[in-house]
Amino acid sequence: MSLDEKEIEKRYYSIGEVARFFEVNTSLIRFWEKEFDILKPKKNKKGNRLFTKKDFDNLKVIYHLVKERGFTLKGAQTKMRTNMEDTAQNAEIVERLKNLRQALIEIKNQL
Repeated sequence: MSLDEKEIEKRYYSIGEVARFFEVNTSLIRFWEKEFDILKPKKNKKGNRLFTKKDFDNLKVIYHLVKERGFTLKGAQTKMRTNMEDTAQNAEIVERLKNLRQALIEIKNQL
């Protein structure tokens, strides 16, 4: 999972872009929006959801807890309420380690 440089600079992400990044269905993103009050995407005149960088970062934490660590929704909600900073930091560390692992695999394959 990676965004190219241009996408990182965007102010808003569509629900489709967010779903593709996490490799999940848009319906799951909408479901998480209902379950986690920390997600507050803006909606345009057509009603399309527009996710900010902050929403995107919060989705990374939710994804990490639910999909990678196996938390229930209730457990993830509690974890985010009680210890959001550490949880976000752990999700970021896991993401960096994955990227590092991928880079090392690429280097190994080139040798």
